[in-house]
Amino acid sequence: MIPNGDFRFIALDVETACSDAGSICQIGVACVASDNSIHSFSTLVNPGTRFDAFNTQLHGIGPEHVAGAPRFGEALGDLFPLLSRHHLVQHSSFDQRAVAASCLSCGLEAPDFRWFDSVQIARRAWPELKGNGGHGLGNLKKVLRLDFHHHDAGEDARAAAMVVLLAEAHLGQPFEALIAPPRRKTSGSEPRKDGFSKYRPFG
Repeated sequence: MIPNGDFRFIALDVETACSDAGSICQIGVACVASDNSIHSFSTLVNPGTRFDAFNTQLHGIGPEHVAGAPRFGEALGDLFPLLSRHHLVQHSSFDQRAVAASCLSCGLEAPDFRWFDSVQIARRAWPELKGNGGHGLGNLKKVLRLDFHHHDAGEDARAAAMVVLLAEAHLGQPFEALIAPPRRKTSGSEPRKDGFSKYRPFG
């Protein structure tokens, strides 16, 4: 059953049937409540296209599994009331691109969801992983000792939500601070203790 209510944020993940980003065959969401409990939901989707052996080997989903599943437009319509009013977390930008491509294949306009990337959040929290395994879910699973089944959309969404929660705890910052754009120093200025900038004269 699709989670109901208001949540701090929602993590979303998709699996695809083939190399075409618009071939979504599974959607998973993980809704983080005010007490940081995670409420997950996933649904199979009939992409109406081919399944590549590589993808099926990765996530275990084939044409026989989605024969009676809803098409993407129907699945998105069911999830839209929930997704449209929350911040959405994806682990990399692929999920947003896949949703947009799937909408295009269905003749739908891509929804204007509020997307944020948990890879960027992980990079802020654990910069030492750059060049040392990276910030993909596979490496974060080992480093952060996450317990989930990789390449299942519901499980990967839950993992992305856990990454954000662990980053909050590690950095001592709430989700809203983690998704805020980083502050940039003004070119040619020096920070002052009073919070204002002292501009250097030109020439």
